[in-house]
Amino acid sequence: MRFAVGLLCLAALLAARPALAQECSDSSNQSQLNECADRALIKTKAALKVAYDEIMDRLKDDPKGRERLAAAQKAWDAYSDAECDFSTGDTVNGSIHRMLVLQCHDELGKQRLEKLKAYLQCEEGDLACPVPAN
Repeated sequence: MRFAVGLLCLAALLAARPALAQECSDSSNQSQLNECADRALIKTKAALKVAYDEIMDRLKDDPKGRERLAAAQKAWDAYSDAECDFSTGDTVNGSIHRMLVLQCHDELGKQRLEKLKAYLQCEEGDLACPVPAN
């Protein structure tokens, strides 16, 4: 039963993530799928670091702002861990589990990246934006 649930989860995730499915289409076993998901997450984490570092640089004259961003990122990391632990909990003993966790972190990371990128697009004088315009 868990195997069937895992396969259904995999099918749903791959349908929702056509780019990953296409990138990994040559994968023939779970280990290769895991490696592919890991590579995707590494790319997302690298992009997140670039955006985070750019925001920190823009906040160089605002130590309190830097502290708030660091606290927000720490809380987001904890949320991502907890959410992915929860959403993949039914597969914890299956071979698909690692891939699902990686894909979960990648998807949430991409959502966080979009938020950080939005902060980098703030207009001058936008009081609702915590990051100074470039």
